[in-house]
Amino acid sequence: MGLRIELSTDTVEGAVTADALGADRIELCSAGELGGLTPGPGLLAAVLARCRRSEVHVLVRPREGDFRYAPSEVDAMLADVRHAASAGAAGVVVGALTSRGALDRPVLADLVAAAEGLPVTVHRAVDVCEDPVAAVETLRSLGVARVLSSGGAARAEDGVPVLRRMVTAAGDELTVMACGGIRPHNARAIAEATGVRDLHAAPRRRLAPSGGAAVDYGTHAVLDEEVARKLVELARS
Repeated sequence: MGLRIELSTDTVEGAVTADALGADRIELCSAGELGGLTPGPGLLAAVLARCRRSEVHVLVRPREGDFRYAPSEVDAMLADVRHAASAGAAGVVVGALTSRGALDRPVLADLVAAAEGLPVTVHRAVDVCEDPVAAVETLRSLGVARVLSSGGAARAEDGVPVLRRMVTAAGDELTVMACGGIRPHNARAIAEATGVRDLHAAPRRRLAPSGGAAVDYGTHAVLDEEVARKLVELARS
């Protein structure tokens, strides 16, 4: 079974590691511990300058929290999508919901148009929808390339039945990419149970504090290279 692996990272070093390992795609974001926010232009430029093997797809999310955006936030998202396209990204990752929790079709249509032909992935906003399976038809009609989903559950393992139905509904026009707790020990089983061929993971490990400073600014998480390597190797086996 051929699988494709997308690794999410919020650092240049993480992206370089994912690229060297041979990940099919990199989802580039900032503030990964907040679920990911739009990366700054400097981070994007540094990653694009260093990554040659993996496609770099840019998350466009202006803030943490829900996916119901004010018009001013939508304007910012459109500008970020256009910047990602002009900078040389291979795709963008977006999402928007209405006040009722449905996919915001007009906003998504504008975001797809702003991408100017780049592949668009809709992120886990779809898991908040009342019916993720029905949302697949909306995304197909908008020309979205992929949808990132855990089947409406916290973890893909718990969303297998819904993911399977989403794959069926997507047909050949839309790729369903499973996410949520994807690790080497369960990746193949999830793929076989659902029919997905694309898997998204954000394996991270927290660095130890450097110590010795008068003021403690804490530490940060980085891509877990060991887990990432095992996922890529699994996809190639």
